[in-house]
Amino acid sequence: MSTIEKALQKNKQLKAESSEKSTLEAAQEKAQEIADSGADTPAKVTKPEPSGMETQVKVKQEPVISTEEPETLSYETSKEKFIPLTHIQKEGFVSNMGRNTINEEYRAIKRKVLSNAFGPLSKTLSNANIVMVTSPNPNEGKTFTAINLALSIALEQDKTVLLVDADVLRPSVMKTIDQPFESGLMEYLLGEVDDLSDVIHHTSLDTLRIIPAGKSHHLSTELLASEKMLESVSEFANRYPDRVVIIDSPPLLGINETAILANLAGQAVVVVQEGKTSLNRVSQAVEHLNPDMAKGFVLNKSKQNNSDGAGYYGYYYGSDDKK
Repeated sequence: MSTIEKALQKNKQLKAESSEKSTLEAAQEKAQEIADSGADTPAKVTKPEPSGMETQVKVKQEPVISTEEPETLSYETSKEKFIPLTHIQKEGFVSNMGRNTINEEYRAIKRKVLSNAFGPLSKTLSNANIVMVTSPNPNEGKTFTAINLALSIALEQDKTVLLVDADVLRPSVMKTIDQPFESGLMEYLLGEVDDLSDVIHHTSLDTLRIIPAGKSHHLSTELLASEKMLESVSEFANRYPDRVVIIDSPPLLGINETAILANLAGQAVVVVQEGKTSLNRVSQAVEHLNPDMAKGFVLNKSKQNNSDGAGYYGYYYGSDDKK
């Protein structure tokens, strides 16, 4: 073999060794990159074949089994938004436990309310499905009536109910059903709560939701008269065609907030305690209502004698619609 041939062969051998070394270094660098990336299993690198073919880096990745606990919804968070109602069924409220006196009494009341909300008269009323429950004076049973009316309508097969505590001076709905709350209508109107849904509480009745009043505020009159409240009421009335909104409102006499709410609702249920409020006071109270709204009266704690002389409490609904 000539000297030239030996030199060419040596050069070819050096190039092959250089290529093999370069490929091996690339494979090692690739394996190091995989290791540095935090992979759970080491990369398996095959030694390049000296045949001159392209060398492949084979990575065997085993399935990763996470040991972290799955993220779940906090029970405390959901608890704040949910109101169980089973406890009040034993305390004289309307329930689905069968036929009894209070269930039958509120069936009679709700039939007129629903007729006004969805019947022929509804076409002549503004927000016919929004019903304010009020009374001439405090402590005549309006909150008890508002809750029971909401419960009774919620038992309908094709209706949903939103109960709003708008008695922002003396909030009573959550207290009456023995439930705590942190925020409500006032916080939303003040902008402390961004979304109205954040103050809507679900209940154990799928068809009933409750909005608490929230904290009292010295600008409650202005807040209830605000554009934001008007927009909220419009959403209440129009978002769901099967919805009835029951608003527990302040008493009519001496409270400015009630007159504002009277301009937002299409119906008013006025609760009057027998033997407590004179007809003159009732007449004065009605003057604070919108003359174009439908009006009904519930005579609360009316004692009548039955055959054995015992007394009982009754609830009666009268109407002076569009008076």
